[in-house]
Amino acid sequence: MTQVLNPMAGELALDETAYERRDVRSRDIVDHAISVQQTRNTMSALEYMKSHDVAAEVIERVLLDPDRRRAIAEH
Repeated sequence: MTQVLNPMAGELALDETAYERRDVRSRDIVDHAISVQQTRNTMSALEYMKSHDVAAEVIERVLLDPDRRRAIAEH
């Protein structure tokens, strides 16, 4: 969560939209793709995510910038 200036209130507000998952299904797809990347390779994970209509910017962030990933949820 990041802080952003809320010009209407003249103060800082919390930006809760940064990197929010759309739903449980999307979370599971991304978590599985990370597992595929770790056990197989990045191209397999990329193809898996593309086949499930994951947005290109999400694929890039998840597969190429692991420091920007969310923690994998226990489910």
